[in-house]
Amino acid sequence: MALDIFIAFLLQIAFTIGVIFLLGWLIALCNKVFYSNFGRFGNIVCYITGFVGAPIHELSHALFCLIFFHRIREIKLFQISDDGTMGYVIHSYNRRNMYQRIGNFFIGVAPILVMSGLLFLLAWGLLPEFISDIGAFSRSNTSDAREFFAQIGKVIVSFFSAAVTWQWWVFVLVGLFLALHMTLSGADIRNALGGLLFILVILAIVDVIVGVVSMEALNAMTSAIVFVGSGLLCIMLMALAISVIAMLLSFIARIIRR
Repeated sequence: MALDIFIAFLLQIAFTIGVIFLLGWLIALCNKVFYSNFGRFGNIVCYITGFVGAPIHELSHALFCLIFFHRIREIKLFQISDDGTMGYVIHSYNRRNMYQRIGNFFIGVAPILVMSGLLFLLAWGLLPEFISDIGAFSRSNTSDAREFFAQIGKVIVSFFSAAVTWQWWVFVLVGLFLALHMTLSGADIRNALGGLLFILVILAIVDVIVGVVSMEALNAMTSAIVFVGSGLLCIMLMALAISVIAMLLSFIARIIRR
């Protein structure tokens, strides 16, 4: 039983926190290369895309501040500054309040969650067949690693197969302003890590209690988390694909700049 509970815990973490940090890091890496390829014009390009992306990024933080009852002391949705900071949200909370401390994690990763949600809504309106494929992948609930990655491959192929339609190009163009500003700042990551430990401890305690009472209930809870996490994985892969496309195109700008 102990091993089953531990495996369930690892699956829950992998499909939530693991997806957020791993794909978030890959997206950030692609975005960094994208802007660096423009050289001294990188900041200008960043401000152009940030005119849309930065306010959404900061509003994401603000939204989760409200959800977790943090006090917003100051907010700047968009600015041009010498240090490159385009926006910020300064907030405070009661350190003795467990709910508010857990909120630090969600406030930190809020841009990834909110922008993923916006990408999902955008795809739902423009690429309904692709959304159906995401749903099928989430419901597959396979335990075979080879089959799992094969299913991911099918989702990726489904996304790019829509490139023959004008809706796909509109989606990529609009999604570009979101994906390029999903990158978490150092402060965002530190804030998220501040609440991560509490989430892990509480989740572990809940898993143990539920597992002792009923392994079927724990398996059902894990399946629900994996279902949601699989959807998030697909949406973030979509954001990663957009960032990769932007990064590859930026190499053209780099060649021209030379």
